[in-house]
Amino acid sequence: MLVTKPVLDHVAIGTAAVADGWQLFGGLLGGAWVYGGDSPGFWWGQLRFGAGPKIELITPTSSPDSAFLERFLAARGPGPHHLNFIVPDIASMLRRVLALGIEPVGVNLENANWKEGFLHPRDAYGIVIQVAEQSGRPPELAPPADLPSPGPSAAFALIEHYVDDLAGAMRLFRDVLAGEVVSEHDSASAAVADLSWENGARLRLRQAPPPEPVKVGARSGAPGALYFARDGQPFSPAERSRVADLSARLGVSLALDS
Repeated sequence: MLVTKPVLDHVAIGTAAVADGWQLFGGLLGGAWVYGGDSPGFWWGQLRFGAGPKIELITPTSSPDSAFLERFLAARGPGPHHLNFIVPDIASMLRRVLALGIEPVGVNLENANWKEGFLHPRDAYGIVIQVAEQSGRPPELAPPADLPSPGPSAAFALIEHYVDDLAGAMRLFRDVLAGEVVSEHDSASAAVADLSWENGARLRLRQAPPPEPVKVGARSGAPGALYFARDGQPFSPAERSRVADLSARLGVSLALDS
């Protein structure tokens, strides 16, 4: 993938029940297989939608390297694990992150095709952020046998994320990760800012009261809803019911617009 500035490429969801994810994001929401493969400790696969970022499903493979994902599932259950940003220059991005006062973790620059680093949730407002420089051909893997044919096409329209410090979150997502400000306003309950990227990804940062007690130096936050929209074909009551059931089993909050 050739990018000239950072893009919000995908949302990764951790789960032990990948088949539920295929049914939800493929069969019901129209996601089409992109690629996937094995990585140390987990298997992953990505689906693309009519517009917006991709969804990636990740599941542990019961190896010694699976501990990070198994801990996540044991502590929180299934749900959003990280936001991925593809960047043109990983070294430059890591320097910008450091200049913001954030120490990247899990930095691996040895693979010529995929160089990455992570921001811990305590530094990234409640969710892991992966920044990666990608080059070369992506892994080629046939779609999983239990992936249904895509349903009617839907757009992955919006990712909602709650933060305790909107100004600080804007410094990260706007100034470092290159989100374009679409709107900023104060709602009845919170300050809100919408950011977008050139691939159509859109992130809504919503100010949320910090939890009590607040740990000194920690930045809290929590994933909100993932918004999907269809153009011209409303979701039926049966589809909405099935989406609600599967999203609950995957630990994901979904909002449907038609």
